[in-house]
Amino acid sequence: MCGIVGLLVKKPALREQLGRLMVPMLIGMTERGPDSAGLAVFTPKLNGERRKISVYSGFTPAGDAYDWNGLVTALNGALRADAIVETKGNHAIVAFGIAPAAVKEWIGAYDPALHVFSTGQRIDLYKDTGTPEEVALRYDFADLKGTHLVGHTRMATESAVTPDRAHPFTAGEDFCLVHNGSLSNHHEIRRMLEPKGIHFDTDNDTEAATRFIEWRLREGDTLQQALQQGFDVLDGFYTFLMGTATELALIRDPFACKPAVVAETDDYVAIASEFRSLAHLPGVNHAKVFEPAPEEMYVWKA
Repeated sequence: MCGIVGLLVKKPALREQLGRLMVPMLIGMTERGPDSAGLAVFTPKLNGERRKISVYSGFTPAGDAYDWNGLVTALNGALRADAIVETKGNHAIVAFGIAPAAVKEWIGAYDPALHVFSTGQRIDLYKDTGTPEEVALRYDFADLKGTHLVGHTRMATESAVTPDRAHPFTAGEDFCLVHNGSLSNHHEIRRMLEPKGIHFDTDNDTEAATRFIEWRLREGDTLQQALQQGFDVLDGFYTFLMGTATELALIRDPFACKPAVVAETDDYVAIASEFRSLAHLPGVNHAKVFEPAPEEMYVWKA
C-alpha cells in the first residue's frame, strides 16, 4: 500500500503556491506510505539546449555537507559545461550546457557514490527515507514553484527502504512515474528491455514500468499510445501517475483495485489515493470529483 498525489495548476498565478498546496496532500498519505516519500516538480523550461539533473549525495560520507561547489568547479574544468548548482541538503540541481550523457558519465567517475535521480529541462526531483512530513520539511517542499508535480508516499513491499528505491522513478528526460500497487511480471519486462541497452538502477518493480513506458515514448509513441502498450504488457495491480514536461497522466489497471480520486476545478487538477488529501484545497467543495475508471487514460495539459 502506497499513496500517490498529483497537482497541476491551470492558472499562472497559482504556480507560486504549488508547493504550499501540495504539502498537506503528501502528509495526508502518511498512513499509506510512512517509510519514504518524494516528488518531482516541473519548473519553467531552461533556456536553449541547457539541461539539469537532480543528484543525491546521501550515500556519500559527506552526506548533507557534500562539496557541491567543488563538484561543479571540477565539472566545468573537465568538460566546459557552464554548470551551476542549487542545493537542498543532500540533493543538488545541477544545470549545464552540454549533453546530459557526458555529464552523468563524468559524475559517475568523479564520485560513484552519487546518484542521479532525474534529467531534463523542467524536472527537479527530491526523494528520501522518512515520513512524508519529515521529507517535506527536509527539502522545503512548501517553497516549490512550478506548473505541476507528482508525489508519492511509500510502504515498501517489493524492495528495500532506501532513497533510490523511493518514488518517483524517472527515465529519459522530463518523465517520471509513481505507483500504488504491485507488478507480477517486472522481471520479464527487465529481460525484454536490457538487451535493448536499457540499464536498471534498482530491483523495484516500479522502475520496470517507468522504463517500459519511456522506451515506448522514445520509439515514437504518443503518451496515449505508450499507455495503451502498458495495458497490453504490464501485468499486476496498479495505479500509475505520470508527469512529462507538459502533461499529467493517470491510469488504473483493468481491475482498478488500487484507489484514486480526482478533483478538478477551473484552477487546478488534483489527484490522490484518498479524498482526505484533497479536502484542504481551495474551492474543492465546488470541484468535479470523480473516481477514475479502470483501463482508461486521463491526461491533462500543463
